[in-house]
Amino acid sequence: MKITSANYIGSKPNADLCPKDGRPEYAFIGRSNVGKSSLINALTQRKNLALTSSTPGKTMCINHFLINEAWYLVDLPGYGYAQRGKKEVEKLKTMITHYVLNREPLICLFVLIDIRHDPQKVDLAFLHFLGEKGVPFALVFTKADKLSPSKIKPTVEKYLDTLKEEWEELPPHFITSATSKLGREELLDYIDSINKTL
Repeated sequence: MKITSANYIGSKPNADLCPKDGRPEYAFIGRSNVGKSSLINALTQRKNLALTSSTPGKTMCINHFLINEAWYLVDLPGYGYAQRGKKEVEKLKTMITHYVLNREPLICLFVLIDIRHDPQKVDLAFLHFLGEKGVPFALVFTKADKLSPSKIKPTVEKYLDTLKEEWEELPPHFITSATSKLGREELLDYIDSINKTL
């Protein structure tokens, strides 16, 4: 898929206020500092479409970007950022839960995982929740450029082996790097292939 246009549409504090035109949505979520904004910018080839920050937890709303006038790329707040107050954490959790469970145009949720880390409790709990609720999702391993090429495959396989302990069928997965653009085409082609069936 070639991206010819990518436009920021707006940020909303809850799913009920998001666009109502029915275009398909592909949302990106992950723990804070997983490289979400960088990946979105790499996918769209727009340097500052999603604002990157060295401070984790910068995204606080549901951000919609209209791609090729046809579908939305949605940037969701990160989860598992402990530096926030309890009230704020609960507010974000409610926002995310309401979006992923009730947002009809949501076609697929891309859950971003930092490839450098072993499976984290917070990620596994979130994946378990998605599985329980039947939310369609795919795994996106980020920051592959931070590992030597020989370590990428075994690291991902180790992660998937952990999931196999609980899952009969594994979700699709992608290995990406915002720096080298690894996985960019595969991810966009996956979205394109789904769009063609809608």
